[in-house]
Amino acid sequence: MEQKKTATSKVNSLLKIDYKSDDDIWLTNTQTLRKLIGVLGVLLPISLFIFLWVSSGHTSPLESISHYYYTRANPIFIIVVSILAIFLMVYKGKEPIDFYVSFTAGLFAIVLLLFPTDNIALTCCDADAAYSVTYIQDNTWRVRFHYFAAAVFLLSLNYMAFFIFTRSDKPKEKRTKEKNIRNIIYKFCGVVMVLALLIILLGLVNVIPEDVYRDNHITFWMETLAIECFGISWLVKGETIFKD
Repeated sequence: MEQKKTATSKVNSLLKIDYKSDDDIWLTNTQTLRKLIGVLGVLLPISLFIFLWVSSGHTSPLESISHYYYTRANPIFIIVVSILAIFLMVYKGKEPIDFYVSFTAGLFAIVLLLFPTDNIALTCCDADAAYSVTYIQDNTWRVRFHYFAAAVFLLSLNYMAFFIFTRSDKPKEKRTKEKNIRNIIYKFCGVVMVLALLIILLGLVNVIPEDVYRDNHITFWMETLAIECFGISWLVKGETIFKD
């Protein structure tokens, strides 16, 4: 019983849950919000891949993370991205720019769901893509707008990691060791996210040969790398590690 109480208290402390007032909702603590955003970001690519593998026996990555919209992993993709969008849109931060950039990221996360990427299958019920469970009429402008929305979403998150999370109201020489370590992680994540997006762009304009790009699922791996970095930066901002 004592161990159970200890475990419960640890969970309450981690999630900042206060039971003293029944007039407040649970998620009012900014650090908890940051941690949840980070966890959802880190788990998204992993959960999509594993769920499609388990449910449909498909063992290789799809062309991109967005293509899981057309599979049995569709609920995970929509639910997680929607929750991320809502969390990002209600995140306030310390300065108006924090809210504006985070709100923009959340808004365009919703937009990329409303305007899905191109189909996996060539036709409805295509036997060559049995793991595809839905098909949408082809529309070039929809796909282009999806790319635009995804780019704004990821670039907004990159801006937050590189410029907002590294900000401090103290001179560099007076910052804690932990804050300096966190800033190194933020900048590293920001650089990796930019490089991942650059590689995707090089693939889209065929600087990287199309067969090499598609056969190696480069979009999927670069998107995964960018989203993992996004998740890690938010976990660090939530002071899950390297807390002052």
